[in-house]
Amino acid sequence: MSPFDSLPLRPQLFKALSRLGFTTMTQIQSDALPSILAGKNVIARSATGSGKTLAFSLGVLEKIDPKRFEVQALLLCPTRELAEQVAKTIRSLASEIGNVKVLSLCGGVPMRGQIHSLKHGAHIIVGTPGRVLKLLQIDALSLSAVNTAVLDEADHMIDMGFIEDISAILEYVQRDAQHLLFSATYPETILSLASTIIKDPVFIHSENPVQLPGIDEIAYRCTGDRPSAVASIMAAHDLSGVMIFCNTKIQTDELCNALNKTGIHALALHGDMEQFDRNEAIIQFRNGSVTALVATDVAGRGIDIDGLDAIINYDVPTQKERYVHRIGRTGRAGKSGLAITLCDDETLLRAIGIDLPLQPLGDAAQQPLPRTSMQTLCIDAGRKEKLRAGDIVGALIHECALTKEQIGKIDQLDHLSYVALPRSLGEKIYQKLKNRPIKGRNFRLWLLD
Repeated sequence: MSPFDSLPLRPQLFKALSRLGFTTMTQIQSDALPSILAGKNVIARSATGSGKTLAFSLGVLEKIDPKRFEVQALLLCPTRELAEQVAKTIRSLASEIGNVKVLSLCGGVPMRGQIHSLKHGAHIIVGTPGRVLKLLQIDALSLSAVNTAVLDEADHMIDMGFIEDISAILEYVQRDAQHLLFSATYPETILSLASTIIKDPVFIHSENPVQLPGIDEIAYRCTGDRPSAVASIMAAHDLSGVMIFCNTKIQTDELCNALNKTGIHALALHGDMEQFDRNEAIIQFRNGSVTALVATDVAGRGIDIDGLDAIINYDVPTQKERYVHRIGRTGRAGKSGLAITLCDDETLLRAIGIDLPLQPLGDAAQQPLPRTSMQTLCIDAGRKEKLRAGDIVGALIHECALTKEQIGKIDQLDHLSYVALPRSLGEKIYQKLKNRPIKGRNFRLWLLD
């Protein structure tokens, strides 16, 4: 593959790439970046994990003028989680340029704060179609100066019914702006959309398969009670942190309820949930307070979990790209991973190009079910109240006699803080701390379970 220094990029981006450890382009980056940097409209097909986010992020940032404090680029994503991941990548690359403001505009949170942020200006908007369109319709957002519009995971946005919103949004973007569309598949709806909004596009199809080294793939034959099969598999493989993928929202809720009845602490993650509940589910899973996160494909996009034990395909996905995306949640950053698929017939796997023999399910009835060692304490104060992670650690050490090693991950939002504590001590710590001040102030506390 070609090195990044063969591209006509501004020096600050080369510095950022070097700092982040990127030296050689992936296939999609090598194929797409020359056309993107030449200002051409691009429709690119590439699998999840192929490096497309870095490709369009570099294209966007190469054209940004920090001195022009107006929205110059718009990036649309199917979910808030993916939008946040894309925004994080862009901010990291833009840090060497300086004074580039990236603003996330997603649903599930009040618009008031977003409207306030827009009044202070931004260079790049990353958002979900529904929220971006609402802000445009109330004249809180202007896209008249946008010179690059990006549709990320376009096929999934269309699957979610966003095609009319996307078309309406792009009416606010000047016709001569550069349009970049990235998708894992080319359904007819995408080609129809592209024909109306993208003039003379360059079509790129990255053929190289996504390499997933270190992932052990197993398929179990399952013709009976699937929730019981999942519990048996988790016990047999001693899985204390697993993402389980279902094909429908209804299945995620049903499986989540069934697992909790067996004693496995599980939470669901799908598009019908309020954003607040989705955030709490992800926070608890990341900090080790939840054993299983049961998700749909769309809800699981953009979520990176360090040290994820395994993923389980409760259903065989409908496309190979989705299978690759699912199993790519484990085995990240050079670590080993495990991907397990439940299937009652080999032909379902072969239909999407996966050749795995079906193994019989073992009997894990005598093995103990995996339990969570942590529990999450929520504090009714966050960054906006000037509550720091160090303040929480200090209160737990001095008021509850915990050691630093006993205190788990701390997550802070604008008005809430979450801290993982040893489950065996959770209630005791809550009782000690609920009437004690933190940083000289009393805050409302509660335990999540």
